[in-house]
Amino acid sequence: MPLATTGELITAAAAAHRAVAAFNVITLEHVEAVIAGAEAVGTPVVLQVSENAVRFRHGSLLPLARAAAAAAARAAVPVALHLDHVHSDDLLRQAPGAGFSSVMYDAARLPYEENLAATRAAADWAHDQGLWIEAELGEVGGKNGEPPPDPHAPGARTDPGQAAAFVADAGIDALAVAVGSSHAMTTRTAALDHALLERLRAALGVPLVLHGSSGLPDGELIAAVAGGITKINIGTALNVAMTGAIREFLAAHPEAVDSRAYLAVGREAMVQSVARLVTVLMGGGADAPARSSP
Repeated sequence: MPLATTGELITAAAAAHRAVAAFNVITLEHVEAVIAGAEAVGTPVVLQVSENAVRFRHGSLLPLARAAAAAAARAAVPVALHLDHVHSDDLLRQAPGAGFSSVMYDAARLPYEENLAATRAAADWAHDQGLWIEAELGEVGGKNGEPPPDPHAPGARTDPGQAAAFVADAGIDALAVAVGSSHAMTTRTAALDHALLERLRAALGVPLVLHGSSGLPDGELIAAVAGGITKINIGTALNVAMTGAIREFLAAHPEAVDSRAYLAVGREAMVQSVARLVTVLMGGGADAPARSSP
């Protein structure tokens, strides 16, 4: 089916008091796994390509973007493309031509006034191009190997009053909020500040986005959706599933050299992870539909 837009998926999810799962992809195997997992459950999904992923691909956006768009066009569920954690204005301006309907412009590490000015300029440009735009206020740590911030440090959590002013002045469509999650967590032990999330939902008139969701146990994910989160970003959980499956396969088959054998195992592990997580987000519990291995 034709590419969906992130905006329309978010709008539909908000109306149904649900959340859209947005998975960060790095390889074609990630792309295929996310789509297959979403198809197994029958739910829309967002494929996200981050600036870090573009850097990994030698700074070239189009190869992975074109592959993701082609795979999405064959999907049995609506799939949207989102350009994630964009710092570079040059990369931002590549988004429309590469098939992305939305971007997350990340100036959150700048002082407030600089973040606001940069985000306002990005939002004005994005809207002129028909793009839905997300920004961030507060610090969701763990990017680029950095440790999570001290949850009590100034600026580590999103302030509702400041967030309301930021959203209004920046003209963005959604806000990623810092409420206790952290990027790149390989254990599911994070806990959210649900009282703060409730205050943010009451203060803001735009969809709320949760980054660093791989570190949250199922109960926290379900509570986040109930508390007003409309877009749930997941990345590390896929890499944990893929890497663990490949390690196990190679340990059992030390003679293996054909990458297709272990990549297929890694891809299938990600399919199962995606199906399970989107089932949880839909309120269906932890048991996702079974899928036979290739």
